[in-house]
Amino acid sequence: MFDSTPSDLMVAAMNATDYFGSDMCGACVLVTGPRGSAVVRSVDLCPECKPGDIDLSPQAFSRIADTTLGRVNVSWMLLPCGGEGPIQYHFMKESNRWWTAVQVRNHRNPIYSLEYLPPEGSFKKVRRTGYNYFVEEQGMGPGPFLFRVTDVFGHVLLDSGIVLAVDTNLAGKAQFPPCRQ
Repeated sequence: MFDSTPSDLMVAAMNATDYFGSDMCGACVLVTGPRGSAVVRSVDLCPECKPGDIDLSPQAFSRIADTTLGRVNVSWMLLPCGGEGPIQYHFMKESNRWWTAVQVRNHRNPIYSLEYLPPEGSFKKVRRTGYNYFVEEQGMGPGPFLFRVTDVFGHVLLDSGIVLAVDTNLAGKAQFPPCRQ
């Protein structure tokens, strides 16, 4: 759901129930197994996983258990990601003023919603897809945009002046707080 991160392979795929249709994409979780714990970032869906299961990368699995075991009982819990710097917006390369897809990146907490302010003057919620992009089928216009992003804890960030620059990470102005305030 995110671009590959060869320098950070502490990643996981989450079961469909807990993934909530991609709401947990980008979330960080602390996974504990027989050998210890590891912090991983949820980057994909594991459709064959049962509720509560999480599929770890080999690097992450080796921190919690012997890799020859293949499958072990784990527990996991949501935690804030490190999130250096402000959140980022990434427009899918096919985006344009008539069809717009935006992904929120570098967020400390899972994203609940993305809204934009159209010329009519009231915020419009953008539908989130299973592939973790917020897609406005009719487009958002030429921009620049005013976005309102809400995390799962109810924290809200407003970013204005976001230009439509495809296949590029554009920095917002702030980051979500690191805890459930």
